[in-house]
Amino acid sequence: MLQDFRDFLTKSNALALAIGIIIGIALGAVVNSLVKDIIMPPIALLLGGIDFSAMQIVLKNTGDPKTTVAINYGTFIVTVIQFVVVAFVVFIIGKAVIRDEPPAPPEISDEVKLLTEIRDSLKKS
Repeated sequence: MLQDFRDFLTKSNALALAIGIIIGIALGAVVNSLVKDIIMPPIALLLGGIDFSAMQIVLKNTGDPKTTVAINYGTFIVTVIQFVVVAFVVFIIGKAVIRDEPPAPPEISDEVKLLTEIRDSLKKS
């Protein structure tokens, strides 16, 4: 059973999938830092020093931040920006790795091949 599991890991796409997930998690951490530490401060500065994490609509203020009910739309805005950055990075990586090859010409049918041979033969005579 252990041999089968080892074969599964080494001969299937499971190892490639695991590597992809690990790289994806690391990329997510990098993109989160990029958005939070590099992109959002200039945006906040341009918008007059707005702190996006503090943007919220309070539905019920209990006086305790842990029990106050609020819609944190600022956090949502940051998350959307993070998604857009991740999508753009994946798009750029995909464009760099995946090259569009021109489609192969359609295969010539046997009838067309035979007619071409007849035509060429008639031209020679």
